[in-house]
Amino acid sequence: MSQSESPLFQSFDLRGLTLANRMVMAPMTRGRSGKDRIPNELMAEYYRQRATAGLIVTEGTTISTQANGWNESPGIYTDEMAEGWKQVTSAVHQEGGKIFAQLWHTGRASHSSYHDGQLAVAPSAIKIDNGELQHTAEGKVPYEVPRALETEEISSVVADYAKAAERAKAAGFDGVEIHSANGYLLDSFLQSKTNHRTDQYGGSIANRFRILDEVVQAVSGVWQAERVGVRVSPNGVFNDMGSPDFREQFLYVAEQLNQYPLAYLHVMDGTGFGFHGFGEPLTLGEVRQVFDGPLMGNVGYTRESGEETIARGDADLIAYGRPFISNPDLVTRFAENAPLNPDADVAVWYSPIGAQGYTDFPALSSV
Repeated sequence: MSQSESPLFQSFDLRGLTLANRMVMAPMTRGRSGKDRIPNELMAEYYRQRATAGLIVTEGTTISTQANGWNESPGIYTDEMAEGWKQVTSAVHQEGGKIFAQLWHTGRASHSSYHDGQLAVAPSAIKIDNGELQHTAEGKVPYEVPRALETEEISSVVADYAKAAERAKAAGFDGVEIHSANGYLLDSFLQSKTNHRTDQYGGSIANRFRILDEVVQAVSGVWQAERVGVRVSPNGVFNDMGSPDFREQFLYVAEQLNQYPLAYLHVMDGTGFGFHGFGEPLTLGEVRQVFDGPLMGNVGYTRESGEETIARGDADLIAYGRPFISNPDLVTRFAENAPLNPDADVAVWYSPIGAQGYTDFPALSSV
């Protein structure tokens, strides 16, 4: 399919925000913000290089100290962090790009070493049990059993999302994405595997959705809902996830989120990170039946499969992750059917080692 015929390269009206094309740079944790978690010039250059994407969604950006759980990932819970993000948003805007901040709470995927010895929090005291070790600043360690949040604590977590959204607005972002995927806090509330609560935040499908609904409402009180996206991962196993009632749960989530004029619903429908196997994977086509707003697909898409998905009407936008790591000009390469750079060594993807494997990939014009 030629560039002129391809839906990937058509502009898109994202509820009043014009995107130059339908290719989204997916959020990817890269760990380059330093121990103070303040975004820096190197990060600004990384995002600037990739600003030809129709929309950039930043790496997971923690909403509080309690939310931290990854080495040297950025935060947005202090004024200094918001100031640091300003250089990122400015760099992207100078290139004509659009950028949303992804708001993140790592939940049980964190470790006490990030919290002065205090346990990470979760809906229930159920640890990650995936046969792997957890990365911390002190090296790889076994996962711990998290502490279940008390009912009265949940409102403060919701308030942290709202405060982070305020700082994202002050930092010059075009909107925010609520991270409710991949086994982090909000996803672990949604799923029956990890939520064994008996209060109003557990038990039924509706109750398990309650905290996400409260977060959406709180963040939409800061930004208009048209500038708020939500990310979910119904099919994935990352961070030891996957629930037998996943289809009912996530279709209910999509149906309920359809009440809001959200910027988009970002569905990790692909199974490239592993599939839990509880039935057939939930498809974008199924989600489209209950969600009328802008819909974004993600995980493992090629140019061709992205074009086909949009052409079928199953999605409006396609998010690309790993190809954007080693191809800052991925949009141009797709448009010109040009070869992609070799993939970065996975060992440097998340390493706080500066430009190597981060901003040192050549653009097509310099090859």
